[in-house]
Amino acid sequence: MERAVHRDLIDVALGRLKADLVIKDASLVNVYTGEIQEGVDIAVKGSRIALVGRADHAIGSETKVADARGLYACPGFMDAHVHVESSMVTFTEFAKAVLPRGTTCIFADPHEIANVLGIDALKMIRMEIRGLPLKVYICVPSCVPASSPEFETSGAKLGLREIREALTWPETIALGEMMNYPGVLAGDRNVLAKIDAALRAGRVVEGHSDSLLGADLNAYAAAGISSCHESTRPEDVAERLRLGIYAMMREGSAWRDLGNCLKALTGLGLDSRRAIIVSDDRHLNDLLEEGHMDYIVRRAIEEGVDPVEAIQMATLNPAEHYGVDHLIGGIAPGRMADIVLLSDLEEVRVKEVYVNGTLIARDYKLLLEVKSRPYPKRARKTVKLPRSLTPSDFVIRVDKRGKAPVHVIQVYELSVLTKHLIEQVDVFDGEIRADPGRDLALAAVVERHGGSGRMGRGLVRGFGLKSGAIASTIAHDSHNLIVLGIRPEDMALAANEVAGAGGGIAVARDGRVIAKLELPIAGLITDEPAEAVSKKIKGVEEAWRELGCEMKSPFMTLSLISLSVLPEIRLTDRGLIDTVEFRKISIIAE
Repeated sequence: MERAVHRDLIDVALGRLKADLVIKDASLVNVYTGEIQEGVDIAVKGSRIALVGRADHAIGSETKVADARGLYACPGFMDAHVHVESSMVTFTEFAKAVLPRGTTCIFADPHEIANVLGIDALKMIRMEIRGLPLKVYICVPSCVPASSPEFETSGAKLGLREIREALTWPETIALGEMMNYPGVLAGDRNVLAKIDAALRAGRVVEGHSDSLLGADLNAYAAAGISSCHESTRPEDVAERLRLGIYAMMREGSAWRDLGNCLKALTGLGLDSRRAIIVSDDRHLNDLLEEGHMDYIVRRAIEEGVDPVEAIQMATLNPAEHYGVDHLIGGIAPGRMADIVLLSDLEEVRVKEVYVNGTLIARDYKLLLEVKSRPYPKRARKTVKLPRSLTPSDFVIRVDKRGKAPVHVIQVYELSVLTKHLIEQVDVFDGEIRADPGRDLALAAVVERHGGSGRMGRGLVRGFGLKSGAIASTIAHDSHNLIVLGIRPEDMALAANEVAGAGGGIAVARDGRVIAKLELPIAGLITDEPAEAVSKKIKGVEEAWRELGCEMKSPFMTLSLISLSVLPEIRLTDRGLIDTVEFRKISIIAE
């Protein structure tokens, strides 16, 4: 969307031409001044706003007039950092789910699907988003693969050449989250070349700096990185804001950091103009039942943030960060007419949603048909194993007798972090087994991109499994086949079921599959309608509970076990990884 002079907007503002739409007598949430203005009209010509104020002179016989008395008019909500693949549906189905909630724009980093299909994935997404009423800006993935091939096996690679190409596309707006902060601090030439390519292309560079503070954070920002969504503590947010870094505070499905992070604003009184609220990863059922950015804005208000300020953090602030505030992010002349009417400001109840001046949703119902574009065949059948898996593949064999100290991955509900534990476990005939009584489950990650079948094995605590097994091809960021279970027999059954479906999630218990969700596109998403997918997700969630897991969003937590760029310990197809020292370790703690 390039900026240009629109003569019609001038004429409408002066009454020489009549508006196509006038929204009358709204309470305007003015994100520019931080105030609410009563009795404001908004005149629209085509897809843009021509006038904000009194618009009686712009109303003609053909003008649509929407009575907004008693309603609050605010800019369309934006998600400034989101991985659509985490919803397990296509961009089309995601759009259909979030538009009625008031989300009119997203800044998407598709590094999940790029780790499977490379630049082909970005090209597929470009084709899909054309014509969607949801505005989609692509952040070109910077870390595909996310870590060294020594630590995990990815299905694809985005090198400097591919990144440079993608940065020239009109649909791209940024270099996606630079997770390799050790590479930045070490001055890695390849890492810095990617950042340089983005800056030379006039794109911003998105950050991922975990809990870096002090000189390390300064060095990271000095490289040209202007945001970070990994804050979990008020001090993380505070230092980023003080250094001019946009602090993105997330409220996803598996990690809910917003309440703690917002204390930097509500407790320390820091200015929020470089604070942004985002989802990062949000489960489809949470989108449909709780909401998207409307829910996150509401959560910010619940945490004590002024409603206008909370809306700023989901509209103007991200628009300014990405350099598109001349087009979107506020209700002002010349901007795109993306407008949300709320019936309740503090509860963020969405009454109507306008995109490009067209009413597209009312009372959480989409009013237009959104057609999908099919994904090509090469996006399917991406699960490649050399053979069917057997129970013996999931047995952990060690050269020990009696008891042995082993490295254990401790997971936490609603957190991206893991704890590195060392536990004494019994060894039976050279085998380490699951111990439900101590909440110790077997885990395995199977390479599924090149057909090597290479496996890493370990123990995980925190899911509360009593029986059965779960297998999934959603395993950040390389998305190999991850399996968690108590019995190797059930682990093999669930894993083979997922492989046969071309990807997805399967739950098995006592020798039978009790729930399944097929995700045939890259093993990550499906083009089925969101409502149908939601029912299958609920079936899988119920199956998790039958196995003893009461965790909210266990899918997300399971998928993070293999994320080898986050502390403290992870499991990949290469084995256990100490992600503090960045080294491979054996299961036995010597």
